[in-house]
Amino acid sequence: MKPSRRNFLQSLGVGVASLGVSEQAIAGVKPPKAAKPAGDEQVLFVGDNIAIAKTEYGKVRGFILRGIHQFLGVPYGADTSGKNRFMPPQKPTAWTDIRPALWWGNSAPQIMEKRYANPYASFVDHWNYDDVSEDCLKLNVWTPAVDTQKRPVIVWLHGGGFVNGNAVEQDGYHGENISRLGSVVFCSINHRLGALGYTHLKAAGGHPASGNVGNLDMVAALEWVKNNIANFGGDPNNVTIIGQSGGGAKVTTLMNMPSAKGLFHKAVALSGSSLAGTNKEYAEKLGLKVMEEAGLKPGEIDKLQQIPWREYIDIANRATEKMSEEAKRMGLQRGGFSPVADGVTLSDGKFFSNASDFSADIPLIICSTFHEQNPDRTDASLENISLADVKEKIKSRFGDKTSDIVDAYARNFPKARPIEIWALIVSNRKNVVATADAKASQRKAPVYVAWFGWQPPLFDGRMRAFHCDDICFWFYNTDLMLTHTGGGKRPRALSEKMAGSFLNFVKTGNPNGGGLPNWKPYTTQNGETMILDDTSALANDPDREARKALA
Repeated sequence: MKPSRRNFLQSLGVGVASLGVSEQAIAGVKPPKAAKPAGDEQVLFVGDNIAIAKTEYGKVRGFILRGIHQFLGVPYGADTSGKNRFMPPQKPTAWTDIRPALWWGNSAPQIMEKRYANPYASFVDHWNYDDVSEDCLKLNVWTPAVDTQKRPVIVWLHGGGFVNGNAVEQDGYHGENISRLGSVVFCSINHRLGALGYTHLKAAGGHPASGNVGNLDMVAALEWVKNNIANFGGDPNNVTIIGQSGGGAKVTTLMNMPSAKGLFHKAVALSGSSLAGTNKEYAEKLGLKVMEEAGLKPGEIDKLQQIPWREYIDIANRATEKMSEEAKRMGLQRGGFSPVADGVTLSDGKFFSNASDFSADIPLIICSTFHEQNPDRTDASLENISLADVKEKIKSRFGDKTSDIVDAYARNFPKARPIEIWALIVSNRKNVVATADAKASQRKAPVYVAWFGWQPPLFDGRMRAFHCDDICFWFYNTDLMLTHTGGGKRPRALSEKMAGSFLNFVKTGNPNGGGLPNWKPYTTQNGETMILDDTSALANDPDREARKALA
């Protein structure tokens, strides 16, 4: 099935007039002429005296590709193995020679077995993984020039929950094109993940902040940006953090960490957010269970630090399984390792509940996709599923309310096919709206909400507006992330508008004037939402009636 090139919302039978949609066109940004070299000229420059920048720990040497300076694998923290495991990040050791910054830093420890086992996932997301090591506190920088221009800075926080991923996991994460398009400095970071980043060992005699060292790594990276980015042509007083999926949750947790105050000034959360940290009591019990599973007594943290990281992850995962019933008794949907609401490093209350918190002054964009969990990309038979079969398929998830929920979405989107109804329900915007409502309640900086509905003409049109697809549009990488877009002028046209609006937000805190229609800040009353598609438009809470059934 070929996806409609109309606004996807209209294709589902939602009347644009009734939603207060504006289709006012604003001229999009034009790609800079420097994006393509004239003729058959050299585009890569690397050598002893090319792309050298100074950091507080020593000089680094990168390279210049198509006019953009790149510095890869720059240390912002020390090796986290041994005595540094479960501890707040330490400063890296200074160096005297010029350090080569020509290749990505190590991915944080995570289970890599069968990473490429699914050929569809490997093809579509085009995974990029190299060495995995506890010496992973590295970041990457793309900049138009090593000068004193003080350009706005973007810091990318990768997805993968708090368990998987790295700074260059997908080609669409690269910062070259957005750096050139907007004359900005783009950074991406690796940090500790999973059990090595979020095992809360305070009750077992460990460091009080051990449950949040992965997030403290991010704070350390932002401190590096504050202290060093001016040497790369960036402005430390104009920093925007942006993350997707688990990276979106990293954004909202950083907005509620006291130590992150003053380190960033704008924020973007794509397809993910959180409104609270992990329950402290559960996290402490899990930490004690980890010690028990490792055959150690409370206080023997030094022995836990010496276990090989791969073995430690297995120990921690077994402990999580044994704590599953306890997690349910405590009302947790799932257990495991993620930032802990310890009340010191991370707020122990509901995020954005305090109008005097530093997060209140930070403008926020929240975006999700129509089909985050599209069920039929690799199963063509589901294209013709009936509405009754959809109810049966999702009954285990929604229980007695299943029929009411499906019927509510079918009424809200009268022209949507059953497979589309299914995708919309399991990809619902409940968390997006909850986060937007919470942020808006601070009544200071604006929050802007978007809903990405663009569908690529790949896999016979079954990909739909899937989880991760919008990233390359924001970063002007649709011709780089071909397995998400197909490439060409159609996705590029939307990307120019989205990237232009994102860049305006990065520079001013307001996305308007970059190519999209007039984008009003979100209010709880109206639910203003920018629909991102071939024809983008502003709608007032377009799925409100359907979403009510999810309560």
